[in-house]
Amino acid sequence: MGSKIWLGLMLVLVGNSLLAQKKISELTLGYDVKVTTGNKEPKMADAFDGSTSTIYIKGNMSRSELVSALFSSATIHDAKNGSAVVLREVSGQKLLIRMSGDNWREKNKRYEGISFTNTDSTKIIAGYKATKAEAKLADGTTFTVYYTTDIVPENKEYDFMFKNLNGLPLEWELSQGKINIKYTISKINLNPVQASKFDVPKSGYREMTYEESKKMNLGG
Repeated sequence: MGSKIWLGLMLVLVGNSLLAQKKISELTLGYDVKVTTGNKEPKMADAFDGSTSTIYIKGNMSRSELVSALFSSATIHDAKNGSAVVLREVSGQKLLIRMSGDNWREKNKRYEGISFTNTDSTKIIAGYKATKAEAKLADGTTFTVYYTTDIVPENKEYDFMFKNLNGLPLEWELSQGKINIKYTISKINLNPVQASKFDVPKSGYREMTYEESKKMNLGG
């Protein structure tokens, strides 16, 4: 009899866990971006001061925007076929870079095979319980990320870096040399996203291929 009660309790707990985890097909995410450097005169940090990153997800489509004092960039990605379009505005120039699925994988090859290992550390971020995980790249590089399992985007391809993460990243830090970039969630909106967010401009941009952008050191 005791084993039946125990089994019933386990089924209830598992059921509650599944109910708590929301798989979302549409959402808007806002992140604050903070850049610090090891230089005495952190010109790059000043340039990125107040930068924001906004991500729109609707079904297979996603749009990731980064806005700073120096430039703005938007990437529209179609998870169905893997293709992407990058829109950039730098020094008055408006560039449109088209990427095939192979181009997209090449651009993100650094994050291929990335793994995440949970730690015992947790904290509350934007009202959500976040678990700290250690991310490890194939080249041995590591970084930390706090994520929640309360919200899980159905489209796991919206960010190549986090497609293997079992949840929604709320805070993470990346380092390259003396430059440290920290992303912290500032907004989670579960309202429907306008389809026009994923429209590709038909004029006003200088269009180029991914290969051409690499020659100009734009990288897509």
